[in-house]
Amino acid sequence: MSNKKILMITGDFTEDYETMVPFQALMSVGHTVHAVCPDKKSGDSVATAIHDFEGDQTYTEKPGHRFSLNATFADIKVEDYDALVIPGGRAPEYLRLNKAVVAMVKHFFAANKPVAAVCHGAQLLAAAGVLEGRKCSAYPACQPEVELAKGEFMDIPVDQAVTDGNLVTAPAWPAHPAWLAQFYVLLAK
Repeated sequence: MSNKKILMITGDFTEDYETMVPFQALMSVGHTVHAVCPDKKSGDSVATAIHDFEGDQTYTEKPGHRFSLNATFADIKVEDYDALVIPGGRAPEYLRLNKAVVAMVKHFFAANKPVAAVCHGAQLLAAAGVLEGRKCSAYPACQPEVELAKGEFMDIPVDQAVTDGNLVTAPAWPAHPAWLAQFYVLLAK
């Protein structure tokens, strides 16, 4: 697998594991990953939240680590990147309101570049209008957004992932082994 340049778009209260694990895992196999957030620059950080599944009707949320950004959002040129990662958590709910972020997401689909989104990352995909006719997994509460965006919501086990063309998605962080493995396949093409 050759070294790819990967963009990760994140923000405050991104899910801790869904940000830290792919960021580190992708770098550990030789990829360059630039993590950015609108209105922030390299060296700034975002707050993360740890979402856990403890038997309640939805996940619980606890404070996570600070995650340091290593690139400046305003300096990003999406055409310089080979792939995109969209972590979940609460960040996608407000990132989808940012026109520059939505345009970035659209670029990766228009150029048929690999995209990996997990959990609530589907909210950003839906807002970008890139799910029509595509299979997409996400946290179950995002099913209405996927379907309103004319995507096919894939109700799969929390530790599984699904690939449809250039897009790999998963319900939540327990799917990291499957999600990352499928993303590595896309990156190798």
